[in-house]
Formats: sequence, C-alpha cells, structure tokens
Amino acid sequence: MGIRKPRLGEFGEIGFCLPRKASHPVPNDSPMKSNHSRREFLVRTSALGALWAAGCAPGPAHLGAGSRSGRWFEISLAEWSYHRAIFAQEMTHLDFPLVARRDHGLGAIELVNQFFKDKATDRAYLADYQRRCDGEGVAIKLIMCDGEGALGDPEPTKRRQAVENHYPWADAAKFLGAHSLRVNAETHGVGSFEEQQQRAADGLAQLSDYCGRLGLNCIVENHGHLSSHGQWLAGVMRRVNRPNCGTLPDFGNFLIQPGVTYDRYQGVAEMLPFAKAVSAKSYDFDAAGNCLETDYVRMLRLVQAAGYRGWIGIEYEGETLGERAGIEKTRQLLERIRAPQG
Repeated sequence: MGIRKPRLGEFGEIGFCLPRKASHPVPNDSPMKSNHSRREFLVRTSALGALWAAGCAPGPAHLGAGSRSGRWFEISLAEWSYHRAIFAQEMTHLDFPLVARRDHGLGAIELVNQFFKDKATDRAYLADYQRRCDGEGVAIKLIMCDGEGALGDPEPTKRRQAVENHYPWADAAKFLGAHSLRVNAETHGVGSFEEQQQRAADGLAQLSDYCGRLGLNCIVENHGHLSSHGQWLAGVMRRVNRPNCGTLPDFGNFLIQPGVTYDRYQGVAEMLPFAKAVSAKSYDFDAAGNCLETDYVRMLRLVQAAGYRGWIGIEYEGETLGERAGIEKTRQLLERIRAPQG
C-alpha cells in the first residue's frame, strides 16, 4: 500500500514453486489457542492440496452454511478500498466507519496505518475514532501496518528497530479493540530462500511476543516478493511457531517479481492453515457480477475446506468502477456465494 499495486495478470501468471523443506512445528490457526494437533494439521493440509490439485472446478453457486445463522463467514471492509478517495481528500480516515456502515451496511472495518500515520500514540484521537465507530455500530478488526521497517532486515540492529517501530501500532490496535496487527515479511531480497525465511521468522517472533502480551495476533499478508510465495510464507510460520502469529491470505497479491507470479489458488491454500483473517481482493467484474481475475467460488471453497470461520475483508482495487461501486460488487458476490443452499 502507498504505491500502486500491479494489477493481476499485468505481468502474466506462472507457477513459481521451490521444493518443500523438512517440516517444522506448526502453529494453530485459531487465535491464542493451541487445540489442533500436528496430525490434524496434516489432514487439513492434505485435503486442501487435493482440492487444489483437482482444480477445484466451480460447482453449485453456493458453498453452504457454517452456522445456524446461515453464515460461515462475516464481511468486513478494508480501508484501502477507498485509498483513491482518501488520497484525493474526498473523504478522510475519520469518515471511513460512517461510510462502511451507511453506504455499505457493513459493521466491521480494517484500518490502514498510513491514513493516520501520526496518530498511533494520540489517545485522544484514537478515543474519538472509537466513539465514531461505536456510534455506527462498527467494530475495528485489525490495523494494516506498512512503512515501519523490514522485519527480516539482513542487519540485526535494523531488524530489531523495525520490530520496535511496530510497537505503537500494536498498542493502538489493542486500544481500538482489534484482534490483529497486519505486518509485512520484508527481507530486502538478500540471502537464500532459507536465510530469508529465518530472518523474517526472527523479526516476526519478536513482534509476536510483544503482540501476545497484549492479547493480539501478529499476521502477515502476501504482499509481494517472497511473501507472495506460499511455500516460503508457510515455512516462515512454522519457524515462528507462535500461536498468535499467522497469515492474512489475499486473493490477489501474488507478484513475486516482474514477470513471475505465484499461483493464487495454491498460495492461498498453503497459507490458510495459519489464517486469522482473509482479504477478498477484486478489480473487475463481468456482466453477471463475477470477479474476472479470481474465481471466487473456487477460492472460497478452499477457505471453507480449511475450516476458516472468521472475517473476510473486501479490498477493491479496480479502476473501471468507482470505489463505492466496486466495493458493492465485491460485497454482493461474497454474499451470493456465502448464502445457504435451498
């Protein structure tokens, strides 16, 4: 965030896989709990792999219900969906919870730190923001944190500084009642595949320990470079081995380098065992309201098969539709697929 993200398919799409390494202890995908055995993890991962290998061809229009309410996931709205309006000063960060509720009927939001970059420690501002959310019946689910340094920096002192730079945002997330702080696993591309895994895991473990003391999850989004390589990021999670450290699989961020993208369905499947949030990325839609870049039925089959029952955040980045219209198209698509059969 903060720079234009490449559109999916802009550089073509090819699989980019390296051989799997020896397995490591695997953290659970439920926040702050330790209730899944390694055997259960392997069973779930095998099921996901089978779905992916089979192509997960679209079938019925609905995936079925996961609760008596008929909803197996709830829908939140990522603030980045309105980044053009905010950058153009057509709306402000303070407007966002009102827009989420009044324009889209959504009661949960995901904040982006760059839209209130100087307010992390301003408790009066944060309290006012919380009052606005409470007044609209809107819950803050997480803060997406960028620009605070590389948690996998090659230099240990810089890596430690990056960890500490995230502390105010973790404190702000706790103050606002969020369940997670979303961070990046940036390594500057220095070192081997495994060396970069180790450095990213070191920084994430340190930050996860701090977040854990606050009762927060520390979660990583596939956000470019090796973080968009599903096997690499899953390996980082195994190395961190903290119950509150997980992933935020994004349906669309799989550009590793210009001309090289990772298969999005494989990548999401590999990250889902560690998922504590999910991002529904969208750009363009056909006349029937289906996303052109991502087969949402196929993707949500993977999400459901993984046992994920949390929030899925809308993150519209298209340019053909206005931001409000694109968000609505994404919401309608998610609701249509989520609806119980019959």
